[in-house]
Amino acid sequence: MKRLYTFMSIFVLLSLMLAACAKPTPTAAPAAPVGGGAPAEPPAPAPVTLKMVAWDIGTTPYWQAVIDAYVAKNPNVTIELIDVTSAEYQDKVNVMLSGGDKSDIVTVKDIPGYSAMLTRNQIIPLNSYVEADGLDLSVYSGAAEELTFEGSIYALPFRSDIWILYYNKDIFDRAGIAYPDNDMTWAEYDDLARKLTSGSGADKVYGAHHHTWRSTVQLATVQDGKNTVIATDYSFMKPIYDMIVGMQKDGIIMDYGSLKAGNIHYSGVFKNEQIAMLPMGSWFIGTMIAAKNDGEVDFNWGVAKFPHPEGVAAGTTAGTLTSLAINANSENKDAAWDFIKFYSGVEGAKALAKTGNLPALRTAEVLDIFASLEGVPSEATEALQTVTVRLELPMHPKVGAVEQILNEEHELIMTQSVSVDEGIASMTERVSEAMAE
Repeated sequence: MKRLYTFMSIFVLLSLMLAACAKPTPTAAPAAPVGGGAPAEPPAPAPVTLKMVAWDIGTTPYWQAVIDAYVAKNPNVTIELIDVTSAEYQDKVNVMLSGGDKSDIVTVKDIPGYSAMLTRNQIIPLNSYVEADGLDLSVYSGAAEELTFEGSIYALPFRSDIWILYYNKDIFDRAGIAYPDNDMTWAEYDDLARKLTSGSGADKVYGAHHHTWRSTVQLATVQDGKNTVIATDYSFMKPIYDMIVGMQKDGIIMDYGSLKAGNIHYSGVFKNEQIAMLPMGSWFIGTMIAAKNDGEVDFNWGVAKFPHPEGVAAGTTAGTLTSLAINANSENKDAAWDFIKFYSGVEGAKALAKTGNLPALRTAEVLDIFASLEGVPSEATEALQTVTVRLELPMHPKVGAVEQILNEEHELIMTQSVSVDEGIASMTERVSEAMAE
């Protein structure tokens, strides 16, 4: 028994030594794809369909142009456009969202509509997305701040029409006067308009022109950022109204009453070479290019930055914003954000500029694309660069009621039915009452 025990011990010891010296079994390599070649690529992103509410799709080419640019980089995404007529847009969108519509992306047409949607919680705040992606909102020249309500931003701007100055180069050349530069105050604008006014009757050339909209006067009063058109004291508007009413009395600009009675459009008097300078929105560039291409006009024209008050930086102007928001009922919020970020970013801005529309994000590269389009004046690249853009109508729950009052009082002042002081006093009283209701 003792010998048997010894023998078994030696056997076990030898077995352990042999096991330790044995080579490990190799791990099986990953299976190569059938037919050889590199390992398989990761699976493609899951298909996503996003529904986007917009207006006048058939006559507004930039909607699809930017979508095509996005889908080219994100082939798994399909964007379905829901068309609503421009005239009925806000009313229909309100009904849709109130009824629980699950469209993903909502185009925000104006500030009253934006205010209504966010106060009804129909669109979501984007702060968390902006912070997570580290977006620099300063690239929108103050537009993002204008869209911020109680610390939150609910939409990103992608298009912005700004106010600039149009001028007839031929009229300036005949008068031997240098073209407007990009750093002109309103006082210098007034002086220049007086020098350019000439002739009489049907042959008269007016130095400047202010259309019948209240914005053609009132926007100049809010460029300094100290006031907005939503106020309870409108005395800050007096200097500009005094200047414009004075130009009208002296025959430097056309009579407001005659413009209203004759339903005279600003485009007609500029195309007919009746005026030397025209403060107007950037949308008019496209109108003039088309008029030139159609042979409707044959004179040379240019653009400059919007005049500004003394002490305010050149490139400070006013404008309107078109932006994109995420429907609170969307089931694809993250995907919707990725699309909005692209649409409102540099790539979206480039695609938009190629269609002849002015993006909210205006880098030098984006403006070069816009300015390179056939017919755009060479001065546009510099003229369209902005320092600050003030909204024509700021965020406020009663913005619609206030605007109505301002329109009415503006007409009374410009038709000289009341004095400037009386009109401003009435604005102050009526808006204060409306705000207190």
